[in-house]
Amino acid sequence: MLKRTTGEKVFAVFNAIGLIMLSIVFVLPVWHVAMGSISDPLKLSATSGLILWPLGDATLGGYKLVLQNNSIAISYLNTLIYVVCATAFGTGLSILAAYVMSRKDLYFKGPIVFIVTFTMIFNGGLIPTYMVVRNLGMLDTRWAMIIPASVTAYNIIIMRTSFASVPDALSEAATIDGAGHFRILAQIILPVSKSIIAVIVLFYGIQHWNSWFNASIYLTERKLFPLQLTLREIVLLSSENSIVADADGQDVEIYRPLIKYATIMVSVIPMMVIYPFVQKYFVSGVMIGSVKG
Repeated sequence: MLKRTTGEKVFAVFNAIGLIMLSIVFVLPVWHVAMGSISDPLKLSATSGLILWPLGDATLGGYKLVLQNNSIAISYLNTLIYVVCATAFGTGLSILAAYVMSRKDLYFKGPIVFIVTFTMIFNGGLIPTYMVVRNLGMLDTRWAMIIPASVTAYNIIIMRTSFASVPDALSEAATIDGAGHFRILAQIILPVSKSIIAVIVLFYGIQHWNSWFNASIYLTERKLFPLQLTLREIVLLSSENSIVADADGQDVEIYRPLIKYATIMVSVIPMMVIYPFVQKYFVSGVMIGSVKG
């Protein structure tokens, strides 16, 4: 092993300190909310500041109140539908677009890539987008949550770069054997691009799971609300009254902080559970999609 210089050792120390501090900054808010969500509601309502451990006896009462609420259950189901459908639809379109843009023999390749890249910087704006969704008859439908934000140019560019790094010899050999573009894509490109596909699926999944703005614009029927929009109402618009209506005569104000913390954790936990299973693909997939040569 090569002996590290003094400068490299100093850099390693500062790098470690910086990463530890960033980890604390990222983890501490989540830990604060997690501890608050299992704290005693009486002590929690009388406490302000950082919470590093459960206040009083740990309890899951906040989760019980939140999960028993029908609006939360319906919103959860809606979010699962939106995430699965929009992620599958967006990933499929991104794969097709990226494959076409990665072909060297594509006519007008330069202008097509420019147009796609242009949308990363400029877009039509909120009002024109709303008018398009309205004129297509998608207001107050599930399609409004699936189609308009299903594809992003950033993900297409990353996947295109990854596809372009696959040796041309593989595609040329398949073409000589009589394979068409769909067969080349399905049997050659996709099997060697599992890492970048997993990363794109993760990107789309997180994007749609956390989405609430489009729902607030395009949806007015509560039965179609996604989880994030319902939780936003609970956390910001004081909708906790409906959740604690059957709390045996207890003061609603006591339960407000507990319910807010519990609802935030209900939203975060699924992504925290899924991420470790995708993490092994994350670094390699991003590097493959961002570096060529």
